Parts: sequence; structure tokens; C-alpha cells
Amino acid sequence: MHPPEKLEARVLNLTLKHRPSDGSTHWSSYKLAAALGDVGASTVQRIWRKHGVRPHRLDTHMVSNDPDFETKAADVIGLYLNPPAHAVVFCVDEKTAIQALDRKDRMLPLSPGRAESHGFEYKRNSTLSLFAALNTATGEVIGKTAPRHTSEQFVAFLTDVIASQRPKQEIHVICDNVSSHKTPRVHEFLRQHRNVRLHYTPTYTSWLNQVENWFSRIQRDVIARGIFTTVKDLDRKLMRYIREHNKNPKPIKWKYDDPSRRIRPVPFQ
Repeated sequence: MHPPEKLEARVLNLTLKHRPSDGSTHWSSYKLAAALGDVGASTVQRIWRKHGVRPHRLDTHMVSNDPDFETKAADVIGLYLNPPAHAVVFCVDEKTAIQALDRKDRMLPLSPGRAESHGFEYKRNSTLSLFAALNTATGEVIGKTAPRHTSEQFVAFLTDVIASQRPKQEIHVICDNVSSHKTPRVHEFLRQHRNVRLHYTPTYTSWLNQVENWFSRIQRDVIARGIFTTVKDLDRKLMRYIREHNKNPKPIKWKYDDPSRRIRPVPFQ
């Protein structure tokens, strides 16, 4: 039996417009039921489910303050949807300061009834930065590690990207607008390579750069639970992952069905 409309209105009004008196940041069904006095927690939960209200959930978002947001976003989206004929489009970024963590205690492997377990204490073995260029047409990734993330290293990586293509190939590079991508060294590189053009994403819009989707995969598959005895070991495992990925690459498919929800990538198959 559904709760009467007046009861639903009371529950929703308290949930959406007020906070608990004890200073909590959000309602639980038990706290809200207690505040109302004549409603059970299960009734509160039914009303929340009916109206899609989830006080226990918290999403995060980032709003771009770039005055040229629409122009820059349209430029990037245009490269995804309608790239120039005979040109190659790469999404480029750096995953900086990846820690080569080694565990001090032995690992307990996965077994029936028990999850894989890592020791609490770990040893730091310095860090690496990973440069990656995702070919938007094929899904292939060009990768390179470096001790630090600098403008000089960025230019060196762009040089590697150019070397992977045929001479004078028209290349479009989508990247964010951090300072290391806009230095005099970068501008000099672009003057020397007229076939390369950089396209900067708007401020605070990493979600527009497809390589961020690929970075989330390598973070999940290699880095988050990885054990790296040395920085060289970290480098070896990162590059192995890239080689294996490139054996069966797939481009990211974009779906843009609701502008208010921005752009979300279809998960890799």
C-alpha cells in the first residue's frame, strides 16, 4: 500500500529542504523517521525509492570558468565527430608522479573465500610520469615515461608522436592548458613543425580529453594494486600494459544525448 500523498510531501519536504538537528550533513531513514515521529524508517525508504531521492549518495562535479568554453569545447568535439580528412587526431596528457610502491610484508594471494591482501606498510621507490597519446581513430596508445613532468619532456614526447607517423602527416593534438603545454619551448616546436596543431580543452574539463578514460583503465588495472620493487619495475609494467593494449585497440565511442549530462564514453567492450 502506497503512503498517502500528504505523507510523501512531508517526507520529501524535510529531506530536500532541511538538515538534521544534530549537525549531520544528510538524513538517514531512521533519523528522518524519528524527526517526523509518526513514520517508520521503512516507509521513508519506500518514499525515497519512489522519487529517486538518495541522501546517502554524494556526486562531485567541476564547473569550467573558461570564458571561451563553448568555442574550445566545440573545437575538440568537432575533432572527435568530424576529424579533418587525412589527418590524425591524438589525445595527449601526462599522468604525473606515479609512485613505485613496494610492500614490506608478503602479499596474501586471492583464494576461495578470501580476497587478495596487501600488507599495510609499504616502501616508496620514487616516482615516474607517464606521457600518453591516444589515437582517436584506432584507440592505439603511444606511451613514454619520464622522471618528471616538464615542458621539455612534453616536447620530447610530441617528437616521438610525430616520428610514429609518416613524414609531413597532419597531426592534431588535444591537450589541457597547463603551463607546461604553453611555454616558449612548445611554441618553438610548433613553429618548426607546421603540420602539428595543438587544441586546448577548456579550463577544468579533463572529461573532454579521451585519454583520461584510458588513464582510468591503467590506474585500475596496473597502478592501484601494483607492487613495484623499483622505478624500472614500474616503467616495465606500464609499458607492458601499453603493448598489450595495442594488440587489440578500440576507439572510444562518444554518446552525447543530453547536454546537461555532458559527454560520457561508452565503456570498452
